[in-house]
Amino acid sequence: MDPAEPAGGALQRVAEDPRYHALVARRSRFSWTLTGVMLVVFFGYILAIAFRKDLLATPIGNHVTTWGIPVGLGVILVGIALTGIYVSRANREFDPLLQAIRKDAEQ
Repeated sequence: MDPAEPAGGALQRVAEDPRYHALVARRSRFSWTLTGVMLVVFFGYILAIAFRKDLLATPIGNHVTTWGIPVGLGVILVGIALTGIYVSRANREFDPLLQAIRKDAEQ
């Protein structure tokens, strides 16, 4: 990159790169898919609390706890797992492609 060139030139080249547009579309589609999964899990749990209290109130084992506790913990664990899935894919696929786009734009 020419030191006399304003930083906006590199940004403009990144914004015009078709690989960048493909990356943004793919990343957005993946993010919305994971968001949809989390919403289904979360609202499924909330709807089960609202409409199937008997199911979540069913005791487990020696009647110390009910199904609501492990199912609620499962909702939390699904959120953590989905975050891990996103980070893994971002590190493996999205970040290297973005770095390549930036490098090409700076030249």
